[in-house]
Amino acid sequence: MTLLSVNIDHIATIREARRTNEPDPVAAAAICELAGAHGITVHLRGDRRHIQHRDVKILRETVKTKLNIEMAATEEMIGIALDVIPDQVTLVPELPGEITTTGGLDCTRNQQAITNAIKRLHSININISLFIDPAEQQIRAALGLGSRMIELNTARYSDATLTNRATKEGVEALEAVKQAAEFAQSKQMQVLAGHGLTYRNVRAIAN
Repeated sequence: MTLLSVNIDHIATIREARRTNEPDPVAAAAICELAGAHGITVHLRGDRRHIQHRDVKILRETVKTKLNIEMAATEEMIGIALDVIPDQVTLVPELPGEITTTGGLDCTRNQQAITNAIKRLHSININISLFIDPAEQQIRAALGLGSRMIELNTARYSDATLTNRATKEGVEALEAVKQAAEFAQSKQMQVLAGHGLTYRNVRAIAN
């Protein structure tokens, strides 16, 4: 069974741009759950451009399904996760000035920081996922770091299907995700997928 977790970051983006207290991502999370979502995802960035620390604390108290917090593998973020205790943490890369996450976590680099985050969060039974590009090398590296769960980056597929029309690039990107998912599952890893998906193009990924 495929389960849907909804990312509500950009409800907070609008709020922060308006410098006010609405729209409220916590209210958006409740609407998503009432509509049937199986989980809520937020990215607590170091620059706090959208989701705030206060948001994740309230979401931890109000989300009834599954709360997944995306974050960088930094001491600050690990500390917040240990305090909030979400159902899941997804470790993602962060670059200064990027509009959104621009690629998967490179599990062949910064291995000490990633391994440290995994061990500390696993110690209090927080599920850990690594957001990686759909490449066998990255899957093998994630496995070597002790991760049993990954999220495949669907950005290439999402960008190629914005018009909801079949394209060669879209077909190739979807096949890359499929092959990566099958390889990871053959290693008994739990496979998630996301980034840039919409109600128009999510079905093929879910399938």
